[in-house]
Amino acid sequence: MRNDTIETFLTALAERVPAPGGGASAGLHAGQAAALVAMVARYSDSAACAQHAEVIDSVRTGADQLRQHALTLAEDDMRAFTAVTDAYRMPKSTESEAVQRSAAIGDAMVAAAEVPARVIDVAGRVLALAEDLLPIGNPNVITDVAAAAEAARAAATTARVNVEINLGGIRNPQTRETLMNVIGTVDDVGRRTEKVSAAVREQVTS
Repeated sequence: MRNDTIETFLTALAERVPAPGGGASAGLHAGQAAALVAMVARYSDSAACAQHAEVIDSVRTGADQLRQHALTLAEDDMRAFTAVTDAYRMPKSTESEAVQRSAAIGDAMVAAAEVPARVIDVAGRVLALAEDLLPIGNPNVITDVAAAAEAARAAATTARVNVEINLGGIRNPQTRETLMNVIGTVDDVGRRTEKVSAAVREQVTS
């Protein structure tokens, strides 16, 4: 996926194929959010922001790392969802085959839920970087902090539904609880995004 053109990816996304789908899109949203944060940090690496140089440098480094991580998760999601569809195609004509198929489906659903759960975590971490950058970043590109926050929210909310759709096939109570705790953070991501966007809009319209 990382070597595709945007047109190639969108064409694949539009096709009637199991992957890429919403999960890969969530990872891409997170990657775009991280890239926007990194861009604002680079535009803030100047004499005017020198007193905040240490924070800006940390934000830039963290955003670059999260951008790569998000892209890896987008690719992981494609593999995980393909594994689910492959598991459903396994034979089930005998009792042994049915048992093996059921176990494979269960394992695949856990993996398919864990990947978007990690996207939610990445989205929250990117949003935190945007929050750090908001009061100290270059005001000429401050709208991109809001864009980053909104992309992070899109990543989190999209990933949430991709976790939820797999929860029904997960029986392990500890795994379910862990995943539920992760998706429980998404509403907070939304509230924080609203604050960032509102602050940016107030700044650019005042």
